[in-house]
Amino acid sequence: MTDTTDTGVTRAEYCAVACAEVFRGDGEVMASAFGTAPALGARLARLTFAPDLVLTDGDAALVDGAPPLGAAPSSLVLESHMPYRRVFDVVWSGRRNLIMMASQIDRTGNQNISAIGPWARPKAQLIGVRGAPGNTVNHSTSYWVPNHSTRAFVEQVDVVSGVGYARAAAAGPSASRFHEIRYVVSNLGVFDFATPDRSMRLASVHPGVSIAEVVESTGFALNVPDDVPDTRDPTPEELDLLRTVLDPSGLRDREVRG
Repeated sequence: MTDTTDTGVTRAEYCAVACAEVFRGDGEVMASAFGTAPALGARLARLTFAPDLVLTDGDAALVDGAPPLGAAPSSLVLESHMPYRRVFDVVWSGRRNLIMMASQIDRTGNQNISAIGPWARPKAQLIGVRGAPGNTVNHSTSYWVPNHSTRAFVEQVDVVSGVGYARAAAAGPSASRFHEIRYVVSNLGVFDFATPDRSMRLASVHPGVSIAEVVESTGFALNVPDDVPDTRDPTPEELDLLRTVLDPSGLRDREVRG
């Protein structure tokens, strides 16, 4: 059953809006977004407050406009080719903003998508480190966790795939100069690292979620300000875009449920 607030906005729609906010103020950068809510967020941002955002087809091209989720490749209008080798030029230039998913994330922003359990004998093999180290030291990176729990938000990740604040600082300017973990968005709220020691802070809770629920579902001591706002409501325009243009089939509610 979909979790709907008394405003009629679903939890999934709040998550999509929170992901859109990741791209606010970026200007002309390439947006890479993994997961349904992040993909909707990037498209929503481009159609509203971030018109210069550059979207890709997820393969080898930049696309015009903001196509709906699940659009047939033949229906896409391509702006230019983006072969794999050119992606690295964009990464190293810093002109990319990425929302990755995280199987584990810890209090200083280290992320794991590689393996669960001891390094010498992991109990679960995931997708591997992939490009996470290079992403996190070259451009802004955020994370999406659709199922917030103590298994995902851990004191220390089992494998460091994406580099967090403490590790980047310890590695020196070559790692920390362009390092930015901007936000973590989960199905419960939004988190940032706006604290003196760059540890995770609760920035907002989605309507219908209590602070106690967030704290109980987090496996480390979370920074909780005295006044935690609700995640902002989508505007009427944003709701219409989500429901009738970008995701008319409701894929968002399959990823985020009540």
